[in-house]
Amino acid sequence: MSQPPAARQEPLPISAFPYLHTLTTRWKDVDAYGHVNNVVYYSYFDTAVNAHLINQGVLDPHTSPVIGLVVETRCVYFRSLHFPADVQAGLRIVHLGTSSVRYEIGLFQGEDMQAAAQGHFVHVYVDRNTHRPMPIPAPIRAVMEQLVV
Repeated sequence: MSQPPAARQEPLPISAFPYLHTLTTRWKDVDAYGHVNNVVYYSYFDTAVNAHLINQGVLDPHTSPVIGLVVETRCVYFRSLHFPADVQAGLRIVHLGTSSVRYEIGLFQGEDMQAAAQGHFVHVYVDRNTHRPMPIPAPIRAVMEQLVV
């Protein structure tokens, strides 16, 4: 017996996200249909998460001994994003474990206060050299705790 389809997720308001990072769409982000291509949304997610950690001084992508690797992603699309325009990437954390974190990201454009797209990113923290799971370092955890909802 097949399962009924899951209820469609509703877009979150911009106020649901404690941190906003501004991105600018680029000419190369747009596909043949005239809107930002779906794969670019994941790049925006990745940029928002890592820019926040870098801006807070807790991640150096070239030298940090413990790094977060993406192990799961998802995106739900509600409306198209367009070029040229800024995008606000809202960031929040819904799960903070010993070695993993689940971010939720909402993308907003223009005056619309409801997400055009939203999804999640799960990072597992690992030793840079061995890729074995490691506890999230205390300085990174302290920054993350500010985003937990």
